[in-house]
Amino acid sequence: MNSSRIIGLTAAVMTTACGAAAAQDYPTKQISMMMPFAAGGPGDAIARIVAQGMSEALKQQVFVENVGGAGGTIGTARVAAANPDGYSILMMHIGQATNVALYPNIKYDAIKDFEPIGLVGEVPMVIVSKKAFAADTLKGLVDKIRADKDSVTYAHAGIGSASHLCGLLFFSAVGAEVRQVPYRGTGPAMNDLLGGQVDFLCDQTVNTVPNAVAGNIKAFAVTTLTRLTTLPAVPTADEAGLKGFDLSIWYANYAPKGTPKPILDKLATAHQATLASATVKDKLNGIGVVVAGPERATPAVLAAYLKAEIEKWGPVIRKAGVTGQ
Repeated sequence: MNSSRIIGLTAAVMTTACGAAAAQDYPTKQISMMMPFAAGGPGDAIARIVAQGMSEALKQQVFVENVGGAGGTIGTARVAAANPDGYSILMMHIGQATNVALYPNIKYDAIKDFEPIGLVGEVPMVIVSKKAFAADTLKGLVDKIRADKDSVTYAHAGIGSASHLCGLLFFSAVGAEVRQVPYRGTGPAMNDLLGGQVDFLCDQTVNTVPNAVAGNIKAFAVTTLTRLTTLPAVPTADEAGLKGFDLSIWYANYAPKGTPKPILDKLATAHQATLASATVKDKLNGIGVVVAGPERATPAVLAAYLKAEIEKWGPVIRKAGVTGQ
């Protein structure tokens, strides 16, 4: 064996040994969980509950970092470019799949630049309006839009957000589109809905159910095929006339590509332990999250699911002709 090959093999062994040692000690400092949307929104609420649970599982603080903008692509790109050492992870929603078509010029590959950790869960959405809106049912809302779409405003959290995606499906089903008002997050959008500055939005239960239960807004329909136990009197969109309308927003955790497998294994184990925690499940269920069970909260399931969702949403988004900047 020549000397250069011996040197190469020695370097490889040393690198592997150092990586294994680092993984054995991991984590030795706090971990950043990127939530690429504004603080105060649905994703932020979910991320903070999961981060707390993972902090306990890993015996090291996991803190939530909010970097919003461009449908979540700015914060997501930061994690894609981060050092793959286990100290920067990402919690992203369905946008990890839909942004592939919405943002053709994003600076990362949703599959190739990330290591899957696991699904977190799914969140139904609710179509709601300001309290003074001149309709009390989904049919009334649809009739108003079809009769006078120029006078109605729809709020969403920007291209690629959950509320934007729901709007795409809703307007496609209705066959008419109103003036859309984008915000930097659904927190600000909900504030303006409560204040009567915009007419309606479709957003996750985390953001809509508390205000609907309190009577601060009107709830017209749930976007899943099953009614919510928290809003039992509110019909599904399918029941209310939009046949086949079905949309949930799913969340998942990722690490940068190249993160050592021993570290990924520790993150996946902590992720699964967090979702199995009765305290975490109660908190997530309390804000409308259907928590992923142990059979779905794995890296392998997330990898397959992400690929399938990219293939599902691509044609829908391209048909709508909507793209981000």
